[in-house]
Amino acid sequence: MALDYEGFKQQVYNLTKIDLSSYKERQMKRRIDALISKRKISDYTDYVALLQTDRMAFDEFVNYLTINVSEFYRNPEQWKVLEEEIFPELFQRFGKNLNIWSAACSTGDEPYSLVMLLSKFLPLNNIRITATDIDNQVLEKAKLGLYNVKSLKALPKEFVDKYFTKINDTTYQISDQIKSRVNFKQHNLLKDPYPKNCDIIICRNVLIYFTEEAKNEIYAKFNDSLKNEGIFFVGSTEQIIQPQSLHFESMRPFFYKKKI
Repeated sequence: MALDYEGFKQQVYNLTKIDLSSYKERQMKRRIDALISKRKISDYTDYVALLQTDRMAFDEFVNYLTINVSEFYRNPEQWKVLEEEIFPELFQRFGKNLNIWSAACSTGDEPYSLVMLLSKFLPLNNIRITATDIDNQVLEKAKLGLYNVKSLKALPKEFVDKYFTKINDTTYQISDQIKSRVNFKQHNLLKDPYPKNCDIIICRNVLIYFTEEAKNEIYAKFNDSLKNEGIFFVGSTEQIIQPQSLHFESMRPFFYKKKI
């Protein structure tokens, strides 16, 4: 019997441990149906069979499924707040050796941006960031450190000049001294254990794709991962409506502090 979408979601979970039930169905189903159509496959059953036997098709599916839109210093005004208010407060509260987690980091633009910003306060050798994503392909891209010039458009010129090498008119390579400060790991926000005792967690422009139930579960886990008065930095479309119900308090738009 041919798989319906519910059966397909179960097969995907068995293969990838990605729980499609936690994503907004209409949006995700449309993306998947477009990918299946591109492959000229007629139904979910045949597509699952392809995913089970073709590694390239499997990697393409995971990469397509996970939303990977990223850039350096996305929403620069928020990075200004991070520089002028958030990091100074964290240094005062927790000292200079901050435990920083960049969750759902995609191709590495965000954690590398954090290293460059922190270099204004600290020697590079004192900076260490944990960066995670569900998609191994984008983590490999992050480790490679090659970026299109378009993704650098919001990055301060001082960082581009200091930490990037121009490869050609469209491609830049980030320096090894920045790359060495980030530890990339695969991590599934819905099922894997979360890091503990974080001073700040950055997770931006990802939770918009989850259901309200899944989002609240993830918020609770992030809260548990933070030290008391640690800070949670979210994306520009992800303001928390009632942060107090999740044991956060709003500091500034997009920045939340864990309540004691």
